[in-house]
Amino acid sequence: MKKENFLPPAYLISYLLLAIGLHFVLPIKQLIYVPYKYSGILLIGFGFLLNIWADGLFKKKKTTINPFEKSSTLVLEGPFRFSRHPMYLGMVIILLGEAIILGSLIAFFIPVAFFTIMKIVFIPYEEKAMEETFGREYLDYKNRVRCWL
Repeated sequence: MKKENFLPPAYLISYLLLAIGLHFVLPIKQLIYVPYKYSGILLIGFGFLLNIWADGLFKKKKTTINPFEKSSTLVLEGPFRFSRHPMYLGMVIILLGEAIILGSLIAFFIPVAFFTIMKIVFIPYEEKAMEETFGREYLDYKNRVRCWL
């Protein structure tokens, strides 16, 4: 399967399901208990809102959200003021929220794994493409705004 066919939302769904599966198959040490587990709901909600906000800006600017398509506009507002990759950040936050709800040690490896995959597979490719497309403007942005936070 080409990586163009397996986009970050598919990774997110796969990792959400993987966390649940591992939690029940390998329930290594419960770290978080009720009522603290419910704080994960807030993180999941925040992660979704961050993704919706960033997605809305892409639609407003009429540029692609697909990391393998050429962007027509450099989005610099909203969550892009504090993170070059707020959608990936939102996805990591969603996975962290799920890990808190599940509460087991194994579930906390999933957001770390997702973060690593985004950092190795998607971010270098996207940033290179953005540099080629937008040149100095993107490099200046890259110097001002951190990758994640």
